[in-house]
Amino acid sequence: MSAAESGPAPAFDPNDPGFGELRAGNLGVRIANRPDEIDAAQALRYRIFYEEMGARPDAATLASRRDVDEYDGVADHLLVIDHDLGDGARAVVGTYRLIRRPAADRVGHFYSAAEYDLGVLLNGGIELLELGRSCVDVPYRTRGTLQLLWRGIAAYVLRHRLDLMFGCASLPGTDLDALAPQLTFLHHNYLAPAAIRPRALPHRYVEMSRLDPTTLNARAVLNDLPPLVKGYLRLGGFVGDGAVLDEQFNTTDVCVIVKCDLITGKYFKHYERKLGAPLAS
Repeated sequence: MSAAESGPAPAFDPNDPGFGELRAGNLGVRIANRPDEIDAAQALRYRIFYEEMGARPDAATLASRRDVDEYDGVADHLLVIDHDLGDGARAVVGTYRLIRRPAADRVGHFYSAAEYDLGVLLNGGIELLELGRSCVDVPYRTRGTLQLLWRGIAAYVLRHRLDLMFGCASLPGTDLDALAPQLTFLHHNYLAPAAIRPRALPHRYVEMSRLDPTTLNARAVLNDLPPLVKGYLRLGGFVGDGAVLDEQFNTTDVCVIVKCDLITGKYFKHYERKLGAPLAS
């Protein structure tokens, strides 16, 4: 039975582990709750990462036309649904993968641990959320869609009382000369405080400070950053020490860190009454 047949999507309830759906016009955002919805997210990821962005598939990925790894089975998958296309899997137009520490523990480590030393985060006594595998289909790459995704993440953060978000954000391509202005700008303007600053693993470390920062046109460089990276920065985000080349995905990765209260502040007063306890520490 489709959602249309069973009635309207429920309002967001932070006491519900899956929470309901947040709506903005024809678009909604919620956590995937069926295997076919996760499959649709993996198919979307394949189209964006491999067909559009030039990632290099192995034989299994090429045959399945799905972007799949060991974390998909333990993660929560945030979906953007276009209800004008229907409901459920056929209407998935955006996705974000969310991994909390208990889920990462089932695999043995966070995904980002393959690129960064996360010790300062893991040993900090804080509740962590790793963000990754974010993509949105071409017609939906608007500010409104990105804002809806952030509303979904904020709701998820509130539900699970998380303290800090992090993940590998990608700059397109692996040409370090072409990316030198962006990497230099990020390093000199958004380097994380030492207490929450992951560092690229020694064998993968790429120096980010590649140019004299005084020669940069900050406005132009900021405009050239991918929208998702700019979104993190607008939320008060930082970057870790060092970049990493991801040859498979044809990207240069930076570790982004965001304190959760920076995205949830405007949601606190509205939802803390439903949680029955203050959310501020």
